[in-house]
Amino acid sequence: MWRMWKILDYRRTVVLAHVGMAVLALLVHFILLSTERFDWLEGNPAASNGEQAVEVTEREV
Repeated sequence: MWRMWKILDYRRTVVLAHVGMAVLALLVHFILLSTERFDWLEGNPAASNGEQAVEVTEREV
């Protein structure tokens, strides 16, 4: 392991790892925003459909 750190600068490696994880997190969030089910900015229409389904089952009982 010590030979790897002689080749790679540990500060640059840690910064690169953090930047990579931040880019991955942003990518995942933008992918979720592009779907209808997980779009929390537009009001999540899937949640309102779920509430209607609960009301329908309560009326039937």
